[in-house]
Amino acid sequence: MPAETTRAGQDTYEGGLRKVARVVLLDPRDRILLLHGHEPDDPADDWWFTPGGGVEGDETREQAALRELAEETGITEVELGPVLWRRRCSFPFAGRRWNQDEWYYLARTDRTATVAAGLTELERRSVVGARWWTYQELARAHETVYPNRLAELLRTLLDEGPPAGPVTLDPEIV
Repeated sequence: MPAETTRAGQDTYEGGLRKVARVVLLDPRDRILLLHGHEPDDPADDWWFTPGGGVEGDETREQAALRELAEETGITEVELGPVLWRRRCSFPFAGRRWNQDEWYYLARTDRTATVAAGLTELERRSVVGARWWTYQELARAHETVYPNRLAELLRTLLDEGPPAGPVTLDPEIV
């Protein structure tokens, strides 16, 4: 889910790709937090995705991940773990094409209540909630979830722990 580019400044782009930091946030029961979003003018065009967004100005990806998590969920009591996955994606949203280089950080929390108090105007029009998902629920889901293989990726993470280094996921073009 893209963040609006006019918040504190311009999102950071490298090689034409928007630099994005996402958080794979797990609770004590190994559930993953996903946000529910949709096209701003078409609530029927919806999907689930991990918290996160664009790197702004001179911030690091780690700083962006923590800022976005706080803005989108109100959860601040986390320590970022390693980068699990990297993904390049391209998708239409809000009347434009977004080309992104996404890094997915692992984090854990004991807090499961969420408050999306720091959303941009665009996010307020397109993010409609959050939900904690078990691996089993994700594996059975008929909803669209990004990244596409999230259930499989989560199962591997829970079974084997974090990878030795970031795994490069297949590019996704929507």
